[in-house]
Amino acid sequence: MACVLYSAALAFAGPSGARPYRAGVEMMAKSKSLPFLEAPPQLASQYAGDVGFDPLGFSKSGPQTLTWMREAELKHSRVCMLAVAGWLVVDLGIHFPGAQYEGLRALTAHNAMVESGNMWLLLIAVSILELAGGLALYEQANGSGRAAGDYKFDPLGYAQDEATLQELQLKEIKNGRLAMIAFSGIVTQAALSGRGLPYF
Repeated sequence: MACVLYSAALAFAGPSGARPYRAGVEMMAKSKSLPFLEAPPQLASQYAGDVGFDPLGFSKSGPQTLTWMREAELKHSRVCMLAVAGWLVVDLGIHFPGAQYEGLRALTAHNAMVESGNMWLLLIAVSILELAGGLALYEQANGSGRAAGDYKFDPLGYAQDEATLQELQLKEIKNGRLAMIAFSGIVTQAALSGRGLPYF
């Protein structure tokens, strides 16, 4: 009987000299966005809005590619924030002066702008902005140390306060991601329903 009790007691004692299990060392951190996946170690929260979402493993391609992808995400975010506002403004009845624009909705405004020739003005403005962005990316690739999306445009001086800057960067990326989803939803609903605001 004593032998049985002794054997049972040994079952709960670890082998002598064994190191205790430390979960923080042995296990990788879990992703905040997808808790059943490991957090990508390459991201390491270096970007605003990083919640470890990289199910396809894009972050493994290196820091230069990550910076380029963040640049692309910020550019698309900013364009979509403007696009959502512009789409809604046109559907609320605010448009260029002229009889050819009367009664247009945002869905049909593009073709009207092309037919009237006024789309050239927008094309020239966008081309200048794209050239400036391309130069910034070229400097960044040559080691300028420029952060993704930073065009030194800060007329109100927000960048002087680091805490405010980080808070605004997080708000920008969150609102930008929402705007990308919202714009695709608005365009799809407007095209499917054939109606203006509120698109149903």
